[in-house]
Amino acid sequence: MSPATATTTPTTKERILDAAEEIMLQKSFHSVGLNEILSAVKVPKGSFYHYFQSKEQFGVELLKHYVAEASAHKRRALLTTELSEDPFERLMVYWDLNIAKMMDSGSPCSCLVVKLASEVATFSDDMRAVLADGIREWTGYLEKVILEGQARGTIRKEIDAKVTAMTIHDLWMGASQRMQLERSVAPLRAATLFIRHYLSPA
Repeated sequence: MSPATATTTPTTKERILDAAEEIMLQKSFHSVGLNEILSAVKVPKGSFYHYFQSKEQFGVELLKHYVAEASAHKRRALLTTELSEDPFERLMVYWDLNIAKMMDSGSPCSCLVVKLASEVATFSDDMRAVLADGIREWTGYLEKVILEGQARGTIRKEIDAKVTAMTIHDLWMGASQRMQLERSVAPLRAATLFIRHYLSPA
C-alpha cells in the first residue's frame, strides 16, 4: 500500500492496484485475468472500467503506482541518513535489507520492474516508458550516493559515478532474474559482495 494511504482508507482504485501488484509478483501480466484481481478486492467489473479504459491502460497505471511507491522508499533509504551516515555503508545496508526482505517473504521476486520488464517491453510502449523512466530515476539516486561517498572518501574517487550507478543497477537486476531461476538469494549475495569490493577505496 502506498505511503499516502497508510493511515487513511485506500480508494477503490488503490485497492485494485495494490491487489494486482501482489498477484502479478506471483504470476505475470498476461496470465492474470481481471476477474482474479477484482475477486481479490471484491469489486464488480464495472468499477474496473470506471478507472481503466483497457488492460493496457491499467498496466500503465499499475506500473506508475508501483514506481512511485518504490521511488519514495529508495529516496528515504538512499538519500537520507536513516540507514547510515556513511554513504558506502548506506548502500550496503540497503541491499542487505532487500535480501532479507526477499528471504522473509518467501517470494521468488519482490520487484515488479524485474518481474514485468521483459514481458511488457514489446507489448506496450507506454508501459515500457514508465519502467524506463523509473529505472533512470533510481540510477540517479545511486549516482548521488556514490558522489556523496566519493566526496567523503568512503567510495573510490577514480570511478565514474553515473556509469557505475547504471552498471550496479543492471548487475542487481540481472542477479534478481537469476534468483528467480535458482530460487535462491545466492546471486544477490554475490552481486552485493562484488559491489562492496568494487566501491571500496581500500
